[in-house]
Amino acid sequence: MYRRVKGKVVIITGANSPIGIGRASAHQFARHGARALFLCDYAATHLATHKRELSSLYPSVDIHTRQFDAASEPAVAQIVQEALSAYGRLDVFFANAGISSRKVFWDEDTEGFMKTLRTNALSVFLAVKYARAAMLETSPGKPYPGGSIIATASVAGLRSNAGPTDYSASKAAVISLVQTCAYQLAGSGIRCNAVCPGLIETGMTKSTFEAARARGTERKIGQLNPLRRGGQADEIARVVLFLGSEEASYVNGQAWAVDGGLSAGLPFVPGKLA
Repeated sequence: MYRRVKGKVVIITGANSPIGIGRASAHQFARHGARALFLCDYAATHLATHKRELSSLYPSVDIHTRQFDAASEPAVAQIVQEALSAYGRLDVFFANAGISSRKVFWDEDTEGFMKTLRTNALSVFLAVKYARAAMLETSPGKPYPGGSIIATASVAGLRSNAGPTDYSASKAAVISLVQTCAYQLAGSGIRCNAVCPGLIETGMTKSTFEAARARGTERKIGQLNPLRRGGQADEIARVVLFLGSEEASYVNGQAWAVDGGLSAGLPFVPGKLA
């Protein structure tokens, strides 16, 4: 099999969910030859299971699990230093941690708004800040500085009406962060990009999909995008793998929508154009 990330050391936050983008991305990186994966999350209920599964399928890949808050500066600094101390390099940091409130803005309070901003946007800021220094390190196995920082944003950061106010604001901030940082890292060999998923079945959206199935209205999920369906975590993970690989060596400062085409046009109700 073609080893698209052969020998790379990868950190993934937001990796606990058994149906999440973080776990799916870990499988893609392991399948394509990563040397080591650090699976991190605020919750650890499934991390050990993920490690056993990945170690069984890909015994040549070192799998590490860590429980911490992705918006904690000491914790992010520590995990980056761990990777650097153990392997002498850091190649990919996938800042995937995120939460959502489901509240309209007049029902949200300051504490709730700032909690979402902290988890979704501050965590990306810290990932870029500490990954940068580690990715500039060189060694006999990595003679040139460089790396790929990938953040999970959302179509809600690109267009209105795709998520609640605090979530949308935080994801717009993520997009701005990776684009601004890409320019501030000019000449370093470090690329910063964001993926912007549409409606994907993950731990965060599980209740929406399950409620639709219970009502017999699953066919309505994704009805506003040209593919007429929701997405799966692995469909995002494959884009994350590409962005983390050298195949994406000229992709930088971008917000890639992976949404079935939802953000490509204006919304309409089929059959109601006139």
